[in-house]
Amino acid sequence: MTIPFWKMSGCGNDFIVIDHRQPLIPDVRDFVVKVCRRGLSLGSDGLILVETSQVAPYAWRFFNNDGNEAEACGNGSRCVARFAYLQGIAAARHAFETRAGLVQAHVLEADRVRVWLPDPSDLRLNLLVGVGGVQYTGHFINTGVPHVVYFVEEVDTAEVVPLGRATRQHPLFAPHGANVNFVQVLDAERLKIRTYERGVEDETLACGTGSIAAAILAATLGRVKPPVRLQTQSGISLGVDFTQTAERFTGVSLEGDARIICKGALQEEAWT
Repeated sequence: MTIPFWKMSGCGNDFIVIDHRQPLIPDVRDFVVKVCRRGLSLGSDGLILVETSQVAPYAWRFFNNDGNEAEACGNGSRCVARFAYLQGIAAARHAFETRAGLVQAHVLEADRVRVWLPDPSDLRLNLLVGVGGVQYTGHFINTGVPHVVYFVEEVDTAEVVPLGRATRQHPLFAPHGANVNFVQVLDAERLKIRTYERGVEDETLACGTGSIAAAILAATLGRVKPPVRLQTQSGISLGVDFTQTAERFTGVSLEGDARIICKGALQEEAWT
């Protein structure tokens, strides 16, 4: 058996996308872990299954490369929206179903896509996060995925992996843990960001929901005003916009690339 796929990238996050409206994969978690292995299979940060929906043109299931299913993914959302449009599953403007709610999408020119994600929740500012005898000041918000943000003077020298890993597993964020973002304010409209992602358990080149979290928290603290541009480790920027009323945020959008890397068919050896 072979399984058709597209390999796509959003701001440096790479994903395997499979049309799964006619189910092909019996043991999804095992399949995800095996095909996402770099060097031994196709390799990716995550895998997206396009499935049927009763409320939208399609639903997605999003998996990190450890096989765990996640509620949302900003960069993956743009990729699946372009995939669905180019495959004739949905129009250029459409909504799709996720575990975090409906995501609105607009496929723009070339490889550009803008998505509107569900309103964020659970804002918590100025949390003291104890790691190795040191107290770090972090801020928390759920943007479909739970995120901690540390604001730093120089993001290039931040201890992204050791501090990110310790924070991701911290009791403050139990039982689900959180992604951890290190953010430098460049000016009133621009941020620079690096992210440690749970599920991947390492730094990734970008994180869409993390970029949204960083922009919203920076605005809440009076450091930026929307719209906000975020410079990621991939060298590609993301645009975040939203409307803020007190501590409520609506109309949250993320715009960036959703490029096609390759198309093909996974051979059975890829997941055995």
